[in-house]
Amino acid sequence: MVFQKFEQIESMQASEDSRSVISNAFCHQSLQEIDESCFPQFQLDQFLDDFRHGSNCFTKSEAYCTLESSSANGSCTTMYYSPSTLSSSHHEPQSPDESDFKNKLRQLETVMLGDLEFDDDAGNGKPFAGGVVDLPDVEFWKEIILGFPKRDVKQVLVACAKSVSNNDLLNARLLISELRQMVSVAGEPIQRLGAYMLEGLVARLSASGSTIYKSDYAINTHMLYEICPYFKFGYMSANGAIAEAMKHEKRVHIVDFCIGHGSQWVPLIQAFAKRPSGPPHIRITGLHDSPNGLSTQSKRLCKLARTYNVPFEFHTEAGLESVRVRPGESLAVNFAFVLHRMPDESVSTRNHRDRVLRQVKSMNPKIVTLVEQESNTNTAPFYPRFLEALDYYNAMFESIDITLPRDHKERINVEQHCLARDVVNIIACEGNERVERHELLGKWKLRFSMAGFSPCPMSPLVNETIKRLLKNYTERYRLEEKDGALYLGWMNRDLVASCAWK
Repeated sequence: MVFQKFEQIESMQASEDSRSVISNAFCHQSLQEIDESCFPQFQLDQFLDDFRHGSNCFTKSEAYCTLESSSANGSCTTMYYSPSTLSSSHHEPQSPDESDFKNKLRQLETVMLGDLEFDDDAGNGKPFAGGVVDLPDVEFWKEIILGFPKRDVKQVLVACAKSVSNNDLLNARLLISELRQMVSVAGEPIQRLGAYMLEGLVARLSASGSTIYKSDYAINTHMLYEICPYFKFGYMSANGAIAEAMKHEKRVHIVDFCIGHGSQWVPLIQAFAKRPSGPPHIRITGLHDSPNGLSTQSKRLCKLARTYNVPFEFHTEAGLESVRVRPGESLAVNFAFVLHRMPDESVSTRNHRDRVLRQVKSMNPKIVTLVEQESNTNTAPFYPRFLEALDYYNAMFESIDITLPRDHKERINVEQHCLARDVVNIIACEGNERVERHELLGKWKLRFSMAGFSPCPMSPLVNETIKRLLKNYTERYRLEEKDGALYLGWMNRDLVASCAWK
């Protein structure tokens, strides 16, 4: 590690008053200055190690930058440095060209790590004055790296996450600087996602991820609901399972763990109103941390029910403990995009996730619906979790790109205030602060089975209804039924899974 090398040098030179050493200030101040000076982003440890041993550090598999992106005007000739006591390596005599090449590389090493003295082009050893040194000519560096492909955003994101995972802070900061020039909230899908994943990496390094997760979930998901089929798919499949289970019931009680804007229940109320035997009496209980915040949803749904002559009640409760099932009611419990936010055994010994499932089972529901994102970010360590989030959200950003133009304000709002908050939380947070903890459907099935539930296959009618929905979107969306559950995917990536239990 570079920091360990710095510490060893600092220890050896502590008694020499005439020399200063690299400290943590270099990591914060000088790296910022390096960014401002448009320095190319190299992986420093390997670069310097290869150079000291005389090997060619510019192999095709290790081409780390191009100078075309390092400066707006193409010229970048001055660099600040922080002095150190690193000494240059001694080599056998070189040809004039080789000597010039090595000397320019030595200047680069000096700029990055600092040195009070080095042999200039004329062979005269002299100290730098004022901490400023002229870099080798930009055209020289272009010649050095000519023919090596520029890395794409995904490659640099993965490399940066790997450095963060390995606690290689210097390399991580260099890659962060490189990423800042590559990402854009108005660019291609990977550039837009990269902007928010970069925000997550920076927040992880500064331990500020939890402060970014403050936003109105209901408002944001409502925007996403309007432009993509993910929520519509989940709500329609859950509603279909509830309607099928309750088709002969006269009194229906629905407990919704995340009612949001209440959009899910509009088509269900309309469907019940058209039932040949007449609509049932419907009571919806919305669970919310702040029940007063559901007044708008209550008024909206009550007005809709009156329009269709459906007997209707809406209640709010702060927790499941307050919910009571009346005699003659058939209970349906809806877990739509909510269970993954409940901490499990990996976070707390209370294991709230499994405890809630057991509690719901004790209420003897006729149907329980589950809709979750098909992603594995719950117990995975940081680096594989980062790769999973990169793959998952890249597919989602690509799907949004088909629906809305890249400069569309609504698209930017959805990605920034809905998806970005989830991405940052997954990347930047750990422990109780990490709220977004997705699991694959196979794990959810295990949890439901352990709580005493049995699977309830989806009706074929639900499958056909969702297929008709997807005709309003691009053919790249894919619907698949596996083992009684429905999966909505984008091309070859499953994104949302829906199933029912009893």
